[in-house]
Amino acid sequence: MSGRLFDDLADVYEAMIDWPKRLAHEGPFYRRLFDRVGVGSVVDVACGTGRHAAMFHSWGLRVEGADISPSMIDRARTRFGEPPGLSWAVRGFDEPIPAPSPFDAAVCVGNSLALAPDVATVERAIQAMLAAVRRGGIAVVHLLNLRRLPDGPCVWQKCQRITLSEGEFLVIKGVHRCGLRGYVDLIVTPLPETKGMQTDSVPLLGLEAEQLERAARQGGAARVQCFGDYADGPYDRERSIDLILVAET
Repeated sequence: MSGRLFDDLADVYEAMIDWPKRLAHEGPFYRRLFDRVGVGSVVDVACGTGRHAAMFHSWGLRVEGADISPSMIDRARTRFGEPPGLSWAVRGFDEPIPAPSPFDAAVCVGNSLALAPDVATVERAIQAMLAAVRRGGIAVVHLLNLRRLPDGPCVWQKCQRITLSEGEFLVIKGVHRCGLRGYVDLIVTPLPETKGMQTDSVPLLGLEAEQLERAARQGGAARVQCFGDYADGPYDRERSIDLILVAET
């Protein structure tokens, strides 16, 4: 397995996710929310390979997808192009968002904000999102609710065979919590032999609803709600799988 594969996990990330199933599950939530607020433009501040951004654009919205990873943006641009109303940028989620006019919505989904190095970066990111939207607009943050996980043991989520340009691989993915921090554990091994197996553990911030709400209020949000799933269910710190913040300016 080449060093590039594990230095840049964009290919593994893409192959592991059932994107049609995921977007079919999450899309109605954003449809309801965007329709209620009257959203015509969106900035996705941690767009990865651009799947959510492209979905929003397919609804007729003006969309910018941004990500700190040039490889992720290259894949988004290659897959979806840059037709009218869809653009891509390499930018960290806590950086100011330049735009000729405010967006109607800013989103940061897929647990991306938990990858921030510290809470101060999270606060800057939320405030940058709110600064980029118009009065009456919204900022949406989705996170995995780490508090639902047991403290200590790994919860294995996927064991999947994937095909990449380098060949066939087995990917095993899990997540675990240790106190206030979470970790995504990844094992990638070539098939049929196991020589060259690579492992990684990516740290996650164990962010609380109160921290997100406080950052949103400090960023000028007039109304803040937290949901525990994509069906608009209330957030329960001990039981909810997701933590979804919706902040309205």
